[in-house]
Amino acid sequence: MKVVKFITALKARQNLGELLEEVFYRQDHFVIKRGEKAMAVVIPLSEYEAYRRQREEDFRILDEIRKQTKKSPPGEMGKDILEAVDAARSK
Repeated sequence: MKVVKFITALKARQNLGELLEEVFYRQDHFVIKRGEKAMAVVIPLSEYEAYRRQREEDFRILDEIRKQTKKSPPGEMGKDILEAVDAARSK
């Protein structure tokens, strides 16, 4: 698991080049804070792109599920879900 470093906005601004090098070359993660409030995160571009791809895929799957279940009455789906949960727990 990556270590997350916390840095103030002022220090990030004063040392932006160094911060970018640590993120790019060492794959470090930074949370930029203003006072006690976390304001932003700086992560390697490759991780951000992977996150975006995964998010798009997750939403594509959710859209497919919505299309398939659109015609089922909500009460019926709830009943099926509860039956499946009960069956799984009894095993």
